[in-house]
Amino acid sequence: MARTALSGTRIRERRTAIRMKQSDLARAAGISPAYLNLIEHNRRRAGEALLSDLAVALGVDPEALSEGAEGALFDGLREAAAALEATPAPDPGGAAGRPRAPEGPELDRIEEFVGRFPGWAALLAARQARVGLLEQVIERYSERMVQDPFLLDSLHGVLSAVTSLRSTAAILVETEDIEPEWRARFLRTIQEESLRLSETAEGLVGYLDELEQAETGLSTPLEQMEAWVAAAGWHFDAVEEPGFDAAGPTAEALIAGAPELASGAARRLAQAHLSRAHEAARALPLGPVAAALAEGAGVPFDPAALAARFGVPLATLFRRLATLPGDLPGLPPLGLVICDGSGAPTFRRPAPGFTLPRFGAGCPLWPLYEALARPMQPIRAVIDLAGRLPQRFQSYAVAIPRGTAGFDGPVLLEALMLVLPAPAPMPAGTPERAVGVTCRICPRATCPGRREPSLLGEEIAGV
Repeated sequence: MARTALSGTRIRERRTAIRMKQSDLARAAGISPAYLNLIEHNRRRAGEALLSDLAVALGVDPEALSEGAEGALFDGLREAAAALEATPAPDPGGAAGRPRAPEGPELDRIEEFVGRFPGWAALLAARQARVGLLEQVIERYSERMVQDPFLLDSLHGVLSAVTSLRSTAAILVETEDIEPEWRARFLRTIQEESLRLSETAEGLVGYLDELEQAETGLSTPLEQMEAWVAAAGWHFDAVEEPGFDAAGPTAEALIAGAPELASGAARRLAQAHLSRAHEAARALPLGPVAAALAEGAGVPFDPAALAARFGVPLATLFRRLATLPGDLPGLPPLGLVICDGSGAPTFRRPAPGFTLPRFGAGCPLWPLYEALARPMQPIRAVIDLAGRLPQRFQSYAVAIPRGTAGFDGPVLLEALMLVLPAPAPMPAGTPERAVGVTCRICPRATCPGRREPSLLGEEIAGV
């Protein structure tokens, strides 16, 4: 349903704040007081020209009266409503005397709510933003607890020490006549296990503190390499040079001085990334690509047409798009995910709003994994990403052979998925694919591709 503008409410608030009569404002804007009254009560829309005249008469900027003035607040309230819809509904029947569950928030009256109760609306949106931040923290540490070997070993050590302490203490408490020699042994065991528990807990807290402060040093080599590329804006000017050598002094200087690359494995991944970025730059030189993007600015982005124009495979184009300078005219905000034949990610550039898992594979319904089953066949799909506020993206995926292993060697595949904002408005009848980030944090309880229960399932959502 189309939104009703709250421009009238803002006009009325400004007029009353400066103690201006409605008839005086109507005269200054060249309209009748009756028509202005309808506008102020949000029963008529004010066009851009009239809105500009009213803003001049009120002494404010026209944007202060426009529909987008409370866009962020509207988005926060819609996100809160989406979160409520994702939780299990209470029993509508219930026992006698039990109040029935509300039907849900009236989304078609959200702007009326903001206009009448701006303070409560801002408070609700702020609390929803806080909930979103806390959920991100839970998701991050949940992934760490499941996949991080250091955390698993540390937690196992904590549980082992606690179990030993409990059993030893129980023996001392429940056994009245215990020989002094055995009592001394049990007390020594308690002391040793207490020290072990203290050291393990201290190391665990220090590890978590370091994770909170920086994502290098204790992260995986892939994370270090991606952090290094992200810090450079996903683009290196050096790879544009025709004579660039990924094993040469220029590349060594880029890698050696990078604080993000804290391990030798990460530096080797960085060297391989520079080599692939240079290959893509040679196939698609920056000047012609920038000109082609500028020509297509303002029209729907079409990777297939761009690849055909330069005569390159889609995989090469995807890599090149993900390593271009971000300020090129006509280049939409994008993300790129690459995985090998096992589904393990080998490169991740997140698109704005498209969250990527830090450990393990993503949602099994991503076109990225479907492409592995259909090598060399491009796949295009609009994906609806689950979350507190569902978002839609246009995805393009393709799988290609990686390397040549001869007639008797294994077939190695690599899949790439380019992620772009979905066109707005969406053409009528466009099919959408419901996906998530990864099963562990996906709220879609009935997803056919689910492989494990979600932390955001009924047990959590009902709290």
